[in-house]
Amino acid sequence: MDKEHNFISENKRWKRKVFRIIFKSDTRLGKLFDLTLLTLILLSTFIVMMESVKIYDAKLHRLFVILEIIITAFFTVEYVLRIITIRNRRAYIFSFFGIIDFLAILPFYLSLFFPITKYFLIIRMLRMLRIFRILNLLDFMHDGTFIVRALKNSSRKIYIFLLFLVIFSVIVGSLMFMVEGHRPGFESIPQSIYWAVVTVTTVGYGDVSPATPLGKFLSVLLMLAGYSIIAVPTGIVTAEMRNKRQNLEKVCNRCGNEDIDDDARYCKICGEKVV
Repeated sequence: MDKEHNFISENKRWKRKVFRIIFKSDTRLGKLFDLTLLTLILLSTFIVMMESVKIYDAKLHRLFVILEIIITAFFTVEYVLRIITIRNRRAYIFSFFGIIDFLAILPFYLSLFFPITKYFLIIRMLRMLRIFRILNLLDFMHDGTFIVRALKNSSRKIYIFLLFLVIFSVIVGSLMFMVEGHRPGFESIPQSIYWAVVTVTTVGYGDVSPATPLGKFLSVLLMLAGYSIIAVPTGIVTAEMRNKRQNLEKVCNRCGNEDIDDDARYCKICGEKVV
């Protein structure tokens, strides 16, 4: 019994040590692990980009494959160790970064059995998202949720604006189709709508341009309108973010609740007076 007890204790100690190295960065080995992980992520991303260059891929394809095997093996071992050492395995496996870790190694193993899946190896670029975890940038994601809330609260206004923009582009594109008279770039209404969208968003690829004086005049009006149109969603989201920031200033001193309505005088959680 003593030997069995010692074995279990050592096993737990081993898992605890590995857990601290992988999930924490407050030790020398933990920092070294994060640095190694960051280096391999950047190297893997560089390999994916170089594989898309035919000249380099033809000369260094074998080296790229060997490096990718080594990197994938490292990430596979790391993924398995995370599952073994963490207490709530299900929470990690189905978490955002757990899914990213799994998708980052899955295409390589699928390509061993199904060669056609080699085109999905670009999914390896998802490994770059893990930089947020390595550099402890997740604390700043709270500000991201603030922006997401502002976008969600102003979604109806943005939907109406987008609907207006679609209708406006269809009308202008159809009008340009009649004005230009089937000239290059305006052979059909869908092509004319494409030109209208490119112009109203001030992208201006230049692959399609009107030739008639009336068409050029309409283009000028559409370009000038584009600047005003772009400012609309920006103003909507900015106003919502300002209102949200004012609402967040109301915080319950008792329970810390931040979800307090503008006209609320008492906290909806604990009943504490907030005004």
